[in-house]
Amino acid sequence: MTAPADTASESELRRRRLGTGEAEPATRRLRAGPLTAELIEGNLRNIRVAGVEVLRAISYVVRDKDWGTYAPLIEGLAIDETAEGFRLAYRARCTGTGGERLAYEAVIIGRADASLSFEVEAIPKTDFLTNRCGFTVLHPIVGIAGGPVVVEHVDGTVETSVLPDLIDPWQPFREMRAISHEVSPERLPGVVATCRMEGDSFEMEDQRNWSDASYKTYVRPLALPWPYVLPAGEHMRQAVTLTLRGTLPPFAEPMGEPEPVRLELGGAFGRRAPKIGLVVTPEESEATIAAGHRLAELAPQTLLFHFDPTTGHGRTALEGFARVAALLPQAERVLECVVPGVEAPADELAAIAAEVEASGLRLDAVAVSPDVDRRSTPPGSAWPDCPPLEEVYDAARAAFPGLRLGGGMFSYFTELNRKPVPAALLDFVSHCTCPIVHDADDRSVMQSLEALPFILRSTRAMIGEAKPYRIGPSTIGMRQNPYGSRTMANPERRRMTMTPEDPRQDGLFAAAYMVGYSTRLAAAGVESFIVGGLTGPLGLTTHPTAPTGLRPAFASAHILARLNGFEWHDCHSSDEARVLAIAASQDNRRRVLAVNITGEQQVVEVPLSGTALLLDEACFAEDAGVQREECAIGADRRIVLNPYAVIEIRE
Repeated sequence: MTAPADTASESELRRRRLGTGEAEPATRRLRAGPLTAELIEGNLRNIRVAGVEVLRAISYVVRDKDWGTYAPLIEGLAIDETAEGFRLAYRARCTGTGGERLAYEAVIIGRADASLSFEVEAIPKTDFLTNRCGFTVLHPIVGIAGGPVVVEHVDGTVETSVLPDLIDPWQPFREMRAISHEVSPERLPGVVATCRMEGDSFEMEDQRNWSDASYKTYVRPLALPWPYVLPAGEHMRQAVTLTLRGTLPPFAEPMGEPEPVRLELGGAFGRRAPKIGLVVTPEESEATIAAGHRLAELAPQTLLFHFDPTTGHGRTALEGFARVAALLPQAERVLECVVPGVEAPADELAAIAAEVEASGLRLDAVAVSPDVDRRSTPPGSAWPDCPPLEEVYDAARAAFPGLRLGGGMFSYFTELNRKPVPAALLDFVSHCTCPIVHDADDRSVMQSLEALPFILRSTRAMIGEAKPYRIGPSTIGMRQNPYGSRTMANPERRRMTMTPEDPRQDGLFAAAYMVGYSTRLAAAGVESFIVGGLTGPLGLTTHPTAPTGLRPAFASAHILARLNGFEWHDCHSSDEARVLAIAASQDNRRRVLAVNITGEQQVVEVPLSGTALLLDEACFAEDAGVQREECAIGADRRIVLNPYAVIEIRE
């Protein structure tokens, strides 16, 4: 049981793992009796009582008019810790691109009885334009989804209900003043947490819509106009308090190393591993052709060609797609076609079909979606004019006879959940996900994998178990922003929301995320998974003409592409917050694919002996890009996985 040696510097290790040498913000651990919390950039994360997660976060959040999140400048942080608890205070400032300014003061207090309060007074120094300014509270999902809650409303009425199990497209609770839930019926029976929110009217949305692993209670109802202006000089006070009732057991901090993660083989899902595909845009066609040797090496089973006449795509784009398709004649060719909605769908799609025919591009399938459906319609907003989807799909059948027809959303599950498609008229349904809509820190991105089983199960509830179901492109970076006017430029390559240029695409993190994502697809029987592009910000290569231009995610895509057609089997992980795994078999050959989704080393007990191929930071070589290393599984079947490492065990 050894971890590969590596003598790289800490900055270089971060770059290999995360695509950037920049460290994440510092974490300060706080304790008050049995309550613990992490202080990160002025907000609280990972709030636990007796070691059990009660709230995922309490944060004071300021958003701009495109839902971008301000990074406040924090000053004067003072922390007073005693044996009984803690008190901290700080000042913070937000400055917009137009010079508008907001200042606020925060006080956080934790007490020996495990109660917690977080209070903020904000003062706009100028008129301040925002989509949201105030507290958000995140409840976890695993173990409490579908569980009972009691909601107190702002008018004093009390509602007894449950947290949604299938994902709610709208807000399950509105005009909230407080919410109480059972912390953990198994680990802390009878313990109930109450979160009280003051200073405004709060409501809850089911953040699993966006693959966040939380229910989010936030300030200011979305039905009210946004963006809105906070008038200069007008004070605004808000507060969140957490209290518990019930008997808490004696609690001692765990000592020593955590228990190894145990992987156990289970039964077959009755599903096959999906086709692995790449998306190709007109802007990346030439680069993809230049990297043709990499395309052949990867050998994806699907090529998804993104075609959007509203941005000027025409015959030249289609001819570029035809040249890409010629490099991989055995791959399925699918046109992802945006329907502009300016003229009748029949006329627009007939014209596009004629251009496809003239370009020489031969297709196996076409997926269509009206342009307006790529933009979000939040609660309280007017739905945009759009031809009935039945009319759009009939027009597509007529324009592309003999091809498989797909529909759904080219944006995210949120939009599909809010506007379910008539799946009976389609040969397959698809949507994407993006984990950096609301948060972009490493932990939040990996925690989004917790939400995927709920997304997949909710989609199956809409479209049926038998309907072919496709996912992607689903990458860390955001390919389009349904919630604002643009995606966010990221020239400094920071961890930030709503950007297509996420630095982690260059590191092991993206490779681990892709494999972790794939382990979640088995139970839903997804037939195709588009993992990104070959080139560009969402790509698997960096410089397509360079011999060392591979990103680690290329290796993960290569593994997954070779599993296409294998039968999925369950591989249970004793701690899915640390390690995810899946098993596959074909012709009596068994394989286990496991991934460390944390930034710490993990000891793993694997269920098979044999040879293994390991992808971690020791696999980087200046003259060969990224190469997996072979390692042996010893008699104790234990192996150390470094942060974000991927291992494939072949029996």
